[in-house]
Amino acid sequence: MYKRIILKLSGETLADPGNSRCYDAKRVALAAKAIAEIQKLGVECGIVIGGGNIWRGRFTDDMNPVNADNMGMLATVMNAICLMDALRTEGVKSEVFSAVQMLKFAKFYTAGEVDEYLRSGGVALLSAGTGNPFFTTDTAAALRAAELSADAVFKGTNVKGLYDKDPNKYPDAKFIAEATYEDCIKNGYKVMDSTAFDICKNRNVAAIRVFKMDELDNIIKVLKGEAIGTTIHA
Repeated sequence: MYKRIILKLSGETLADPGNSRCYDAKRVALAAKAIAEIQKLGVECGIVIGGGNIWRGRFTDDMNPVNADNMGMLATVMNAICLMDALRTEGVKSEVFSAVQMLKFAKFYTAGEVDEYLRSGGVALLSAGTGNPFFTTDTAAALRAAELSADAVFKGTNVKGLYDKDPNKYPDAKFIAEATYEDCIKNGYKVMDSTAFDICKNRNVAAIRVFKMDELDNIIKVLKGEAIGTTIHA
């Protein structure tokens, strides 16, 4: 059993796949219930959430990429507030922490304060990515796992786990049940970016667990030791 995890969720987790709306009430509630189950198992949980349900990056080549990334960071804060609201409805102690100061909406992230908060039984929603442009929320998840001494990063995807190439594009893509960080960097596997793999490798994060998130209770199945998805390790 893992003691502490960083759960990386896409922004699309909170949206209806068949609808262009930013949020779907049912999906938001299901995500909150799954996280509540994590807490009931006694696992400390920090959550890094993307912003893709709100913002997908530059809509024109003329747009300044720093401004586009700043908008993406703001989208993750909105998602974190949304999920916090749903978690509190479930009776789960939760708080939003932001890598960028915006004290009206979130506490400013420091590793020490979040570590203490997790130890107290709260769920920490870690928003605004790394606080810098040009870094993905995958990198943010790996960085927070290293800073907070998490046992693993859990990443939900829209496919079974890690493949040698995109299974949505290539029918002959091969599923990989286990790989090393070095394998992923060397072969350019895209399930997370190479910076995230490099952080996990060099900062001794024990594992990244990758699994399909169409069923939110897959998080619990992985926590309980079911052999689903892919395990990536040193």
